[in-house]
Amino acid sequence: MRTEAEIRDLLEQVKDPEIPVISIRELGVLREVNVDGDKVEVIITPTYSGCPAMDVMQEDVEKALREAGIERFSVKQVLSPAWSTDWISKSGRKKLLDYGIAPPPHTSDIRALKGGAPVTACPQCGSTDTILVSQFGSTPCKALYRCNACLEPFDLFKCL
Repeated sequence: MRTEAEIRDLLEQVKDPEIPVISIRELGVLREVNVDGDKVEVIITPTYSGCPAMDVMQEDVEKALREAGIERFSVKQVLSPAWSTDWISKSGRKKLLDYGIAPPPHTSDIRALKGGAPVTACPQCGSTDTILVSQFGSTPCKALYRCNACLEPFDLFKCL
């Protein structure tokens, strides 16, 4: 029998197929792990309804469980409550930044701006002199920005 903590550790190897440096736990997609004897239930939530990467993530969770010798399991996708960028862990935000994707601001940081727009810093050079190029970047959950200082394009993981 495995514990919930052991299953969570095992699932740390399951990465987002669109951002392979971040695990589904760090991204906040892994919602719950329930262990009842030798039966394991894993609950995941898509970053947005219709996310094409969810089927791959579910298959990767199932594969990781099978490879660990876990035979009795279920993987469920739930939509409520809806995923939030606030669920991205601190380590996940750092990995996004290191990978060249600007992490989203936390909603508490946005509220602190009192109506002002959040500043998007360039993940390459750190400049805040950036401009939105397109609401949609390399995937629908990202927006495309350009840095006016280093002239590099970059994605911002959008607040959802």
